[in-house]
Amino acid sequence: MSEQGRVLWSPPADVLDRTRIGDYLRWLDRERSLRFADYASLWRWSVDDLPAFWASVWDYFQVRGRRGDTVLTGDAMPGARWFPGARINYAEQMLADLPDEGPVVVARSQTREPVELTAAQLRAEVARARAGLVRLGVGHGDRVAAYLPNIPETLVLLLATASLGAVFSSCAPEFGTRSVVDRWSQIGPKVLVAVDGYRYGAKDIDRTDELAAIRAALPTLAHVVVVPYLSEDAARGIPEASYWADLLAGPDPGEPEFEPVGFDHPLYLLYSSGTTGLPKPIVHGHGGILLEHLKTLALHFDLGPGDRFFWFSTTGWMMWNVLVSGLLVGATVVLVDGNPAQPDLGHLWRLADETGVTFFGTSAPFLMSCRRAGLRPAEVADLSRIRGLGSTGAPLPPEGFGWVYENVNPTLQLQSFSGGTDLCTGFVGGSPLLPVYAGELSCACLGAAVAAYDPAGHSVVGQLGELVLERPMPSMPVGFWGDPDGSRYRAAYFADFPGVWRHGDWVEITPRGTCVITGRSDATLKRGGVRMGTAEFYSVVDGFPEIADSLVVHLENARPAGADTDAGEELLLFVVLAEGAELDDDLRRRLAADLRRELSPRHVPDEIVAVRAIPRTLSGKKLEVPVKRILEGRPVEEAASTGALSDPGALTAFEAYARRRRDHQ
Repeated sequence: MSEQGRVLWSPPADVLDRTRIGDYLRWLDRERSLRFADYASLWRWSVDDLPAFWASVWDYFQVRGRRGDTVLTGDAMPGARWFPGARINYAEQMLADLPDEGPVVVARSQTREPVELTAAQLRAEVARARAGLVRLGVGHGDRVAAYLPNIPETLVLLLATASLGAVFSSCAPEFGTRSVVDRWSQIGPKVLVAVDGYRYGAKDIDRTDELAAIRAALPTLAHVVVVPYLSEDAARGIPEASYWADLLAGPDPGEPEFEPVGFDHPLYLLYSSGTTGLPKPIVHGHGGILLEHLKTLALHFDLGPGDRFFWFSTTGWMMWNVLVSGLLVGATVVLVDGNPAQPDLGHLWRLADETGVTFFGTSAPFLMSCRRAGLRPAEVADLSRIRGLGSTGAPLPPEGFGWVYENVNPTLQLQSFSGGTDLCTGFVGGSPLLPVYAGELSCACLGAAVAAYDPAGHSVVGQLGELVLERPMPSMPVGFWGDPDGSRYRAAYFADFPGVWRHGDWVEITPRGTCVITGRSDATLKRGGVRMGTAEFYSVVDGFPEIADSLVVHLENARPAGADTDAGEELLLFVVLAEGAELDDDLRRRLAADLRRELSPRHVPDEIVAVRAIPRTLSGKKLEVPVKRILEGRPVEEAASTGALSDPGALTAFEAYARRRRDHQ
């Protein structure tokens, strides 16, 4: 186990000669007469002089299209406008600088045989799909929806849609009918492209009934195109559906064409988790995504030609959008569809070996699951080619960092990466120029003016606060779809600290500039004046081999005044037991003792309850706030949109528990 803050990796002496950020620094010196002694000074310039920094990103990466003379109009939030005179196309840049030799897309699936595409094949597929969409009447501003897994067809459809100036939106086929309709009924798609089903591990999941229900619920749909994925008879039961092969049929259109669009023109729509109320349709623009992903993938992840970039993700999580943008920097993208733990937790590590992955991206829960299972990935696969490992989706505790360096590859750079769907990126993470500290994110990312605020809106260092962005970033949303006056958008991010983006995470920025994310601020624990993020709680609980998963909830008014709690407060810990384990008095006592010693006496639970499963979103995030709402008396259907969950039935145990509590009060 590694203790918090211990250095686990340091940049090599020749880091400036071997990395893309080193080349960028030389370019700044040569082209802009700018010299920076270290990462901290480079970051400070990147947030102090936003126009100069983002103009340098455009010029350094030689973005195709017209830049215009103005970089930023105003810097107020919301309201800042980036590159108002630009004319570009994300798809054009994606297909521009791909290597001529070897595959640029490597796809592995538990449903079908491997697929690989060269640059020439990818361009040809995009050109044919583009021509097919035109035949279906798709044009500038129309919405194209994808009910597709992480397969090459989804990437081809995104690029074909973007090339037309149309707007892309995807939902993973694991999403239930209600979740899909909740999202797409707000945006009115014209064309839907979908699979008939998929294989998850050893089980076939047919989605034709869901597909028929989705079509019936979306009156704007003019066409449904089916990708045969589970069966050749894929379009059965779908009236007037055509096939993917039909979309790509017709005369050879030659090289794909690209519609020049403005910097803020909608590229795709992502959605808030949808765990409460209708998911918010977040509009991301061509230019913001293009510049942000170029910066992140090259200057932070150090990806470029010759790399193979993998991040395990479904198409319902923003990390899929980040993954496929690997083409922007000339990397080959590795797409994987299926159960990451089938036949066992070594599956993804073996795939990384087989496909030659150099950057391996995953979630913190997956890494911690591997640790709890006692897996040593370096013993089941050759992982020596992995130079970078990314972790996101939840805070990775110090022991997770230590496990990676002890069991995966001691020379790789681990980047714990945190941000969100709202910006389609991470704005705290790592840099090739900085050490890796156990349990900490090494830095605020370039161009991201990250700060921690106390409740009065003052920036604090060395103590927990609200994670905020004090200055705009190009990939901040263009807006929300169907929010013409921007009122929903302003309320979502700018209501608490006017003119400052409040992200909703609880963070500590250390004196050395590293960041520690401790969970969502709306799920923060606060008892007797002691405030602490849930991630620190889980870091203690996850150290018990008897505990497979856990969730903690703090109820402020759980008991009548005068009860033996802090002002009526109650702290409840729910645990999923490992196979063969029992929640007996000894385990309860040891849990309480460790929480008291590691955190504080105030963080000893009032009750520990065993449950079948912890409710999570499809991207693996724990649903602390919806569970809290259920325990406060709200029904499941009001507390959470169950179609967005990996196991919708996981919430019913909490509803039953809440009912029993009320019956005994």
